Amino acid sequence: MYIPPKLQLDQAQACELIKREPFALLISAEGGIEASHLPLILSDCGTRLYGHMARANPQWQELDGKSVLAVFSGPHAYISPSWYAKGPAVPTWNYTAVQVTGRVTLLEGEQAMDTLMQTVNRFEPGLLSGALMPTDYVARLSAAIVVFEIQIEKIEGKAKLGQQRKPDDQQGVTAGLEASTHREASALLAEMYRLNLGLGQDEKASE
Repeated sequence: MYIPPKLQLDQAQACELIKREPFALLISAEGGIEASHLPLILSDCGTRLYGHMARANPQWQELDGKSVLAVFSGPHAYISPSWYAKGPAVPTWNYTAVQVTGRVTLLEGEQAMDTLMQTVNRFEPGLLSGALMPTDYVARLSAAIVVFEIQIEKIEGKAKLGQQRKPDDQQGVTAGLEASTHREASALLAEMYRLNLGLGQDEKASE
């Protein structure tokens, strides 16, 4: 991923995006490019990703011991050139994203079941203690999936939020996103405030 230095997320910020936006695109390229859309869970120490896919999905058959790319997309939205203080200007798309490269190990037995339970607990704590997912039912269905871990080799994070532009342009984009009725605009603006990027506030305060 092309990341100019000013747009780079640090390791902690990249890991935070993965935790908030766990639905990923998992790409492999052994014997042809394959891709699956699925949630991936980041370990507490940020060294591994865990996930599973349907056993009927042929992608898993080429994964064990192989390198993969996982792409996590954060908030994103269209940016109108009319929001900038001065022209000429062109439209663009602002976004946050993280790419992870690593090597896959297929998991079996208790390790696979533990990983699956951690995934369920991540999204709906307490579900396993209810009647919807009794232990024997989960064990029976687990035969239809393949569980895996990815040993992380590299994490790259990017926040293209207009922080490289002049303060008045940043403030114009902030106002444009605030006025927009698109849900993507609201999500992107919330991300800008969370990261304190592209708002033009620091520069304005120092003038």
